[in-house]
Amino acid sequence: MTPPTTTPSPANDAARPLVLGSTSRYRRELLARLQIPFQVAAPAVDETPRPGELPRDLACRLALAKARAVAREFPDAVVIGADQVADLDGEPLGKPGTHDRAVAQLRRMRGRTVVFQTAVAVVCAATGFVMETLAPVRVRFRDLSDAEIEAYLQAEQPYDCAGSAKSEGLGIALLAAIDSDDPTALVGLPLIRTCHMLRTAGVKVLA
Repeated sequence: MTPPTTTPSPANDAARPLVLGSTSRYRRELLARLQIPFQVAAPAVDETPRPGELPRDLACRLALAKARAVAREFPDAVVIGADQVADLDGEPLGKPGTHDRAVAQLRRMRGRTVVFQTAVAVVCAATGFVMETLAPVRVRFRDLSDAEIEAYLQAEQPYDCAGSAKSEGLGIALLAAIDSDDPTALVGLPLIRTCHMLRTAGVKVLA
């Protein structure tokens, strides 16, 4: 488990609005499980990897950048930013976007272990609160046939998912094993860590 890093802040006594700095429907559905009212805002962040940037560093940088970008628009809010990068032996694999790219990704990952680097950051501009952490998930893919890859992509079309696989759907049939201490991290938002970070920021969870 990667410990959270925190910038100390004044106590957050007043109830503050909660904003999810992401347009991902998967993260929106996950955060809704906590039954805390929240808004959604799209972060204006360039997600281009830097030369030589490791996948875990890319995920952490983008999660924090997204939270900070949205916090500038909502300075009184507690803002959540998140990002996920599929890590294949140190090489970042992003969202495929197209069928052909998804086929190429899954062919490369079959029979191999991929680490899904899922980062989350919580920021409140009004209090100066900043906290970020990483929830890596090790996923071992089955030795998939081309026919299985094609059948899966036709059925689910996961072209907006890092690594071309949706474990919460039919994508679970692609996998041999998952190793994680925060079960929802693979879907895009590690809720165990997120709950801890929100409580630290002064947001009441299970109020």
